[in-house]
Amino acid sequence: MTSQAGPVVGTADTGLPELLSLERIDADLFRTVVVTAEPAGLFGGQVAAQALRAAAHTVPEGRLPHSLHGYFLSRGDASERVLLTVSRDRDGGSYSNRRVIAVQNGKVIFNMAASFHHPEDGPVYQAHAAPEVEPPELLADSERRSPMHGVQMRVPTQPQPGQQWPSRVWVRSRHPLDTDIAHACALTYVSDMFTGHSAVPGLVIGGPLTSIDHALWLYRTVALDDWVLMDLQPEAAFGGRASYTGRIFSRDGTLCAGIAQETLFRSATARVAPRDLA
Repeated sequence: MTSQAGPVVGTADTGLPELLSLERIDADLFRTVVVTAEPAGLFGGQVAAQALRAAAHTVPEGRLPHSLHGYFLSRGDASERVLLTVSRDRDGGSYSNRRVIAVQNGKVIFNMAASFHHPEDGPVYQAHAAPEVEPPELLADSERRSPMHGVQMRVPTQPQPGQQWPSRVWVRSRHPLDTDIAHACALTYVSDMFTGHSAVPGLVIGGPLTSIDHALWLYRTVALDDWVLMDLQPEAAFGGRASYTGRIFSRDGTLCAGIAQETLFRSATARVAPRDLA
C-alpha cells in the first residue's frame, strides 16, 4: 500500500503488484493509484480485485478471502482514480465480512460483499478434474488484445472449434506476487476474463459482453505467478441476460476456485453501451 501521492500513469510494463496497489486515505477509505494516459473502459476484474484488496486491509491478520459477490453498476474510466469505501459488517471468531463501494466522480460503479476466514483443518474433496489440455510450456503467448495488464496468457485447444473467444485459458501474473492476499487479488483480477458463452456451438456474440454480477469462491490458496487454467462453461440465456460458470485449476490439476457470472447479452441489433445498465 502506498502513502498519499498523485496518480501513476501505467505502461505496457505495469505489473499486477503496482496495478492493484492502493493509497490509504483513512482507516476504511482507499484510493487506486495507477491510471491510463487516455480515457478507456475500466476492466471489471481490476476494480473487483482492488475492492478485495481494500477489504483485506481492514480484517484481522491471517484471515484470507474465501468468497466475494460484486455488482457492476456503471462504466468506469481507467484514466481516473477510484475511491473505495469499506464497511466492517462483522468480525467473528474466525470469519470477517466486509462491504466495499467503488466510486468515480460521485457515481457508484461497483459494489461488493466479501467474506474472510482464518485457515483451519477440514475435509478435502474435489468433484471436478481439470480438462485435458496442452501444458502451457507447449503453447505460445496469446496475441489477443486485452484490457488487462501484467498478465501472460496461453490458449490451449478449445471445447468447440472456431470459438470467437477462448473459454479455456492458461494465465499467470508476469511479475512475482509476495503474499496470499496478493495472489487472491490477482485471482480475482483474472476471474473476469473472457466468457463461457463462446463454447455454445453456432452462437455469434453480437456486441461487447458487459458483466452484471460476478461471484468468486476461493477454495484454497494458489500461486498466480505460476500458471493456472481457467475453464468456463455456459449455463443459460434469457431476456437479455446470460450466465456462465467456471473453475480455476492449479497446474497440477487442483481445483482452487469457482466462478459464476451473469452478463448483459443482446444481439447486434439491440446493443447498449458497456456498463450502461439503466
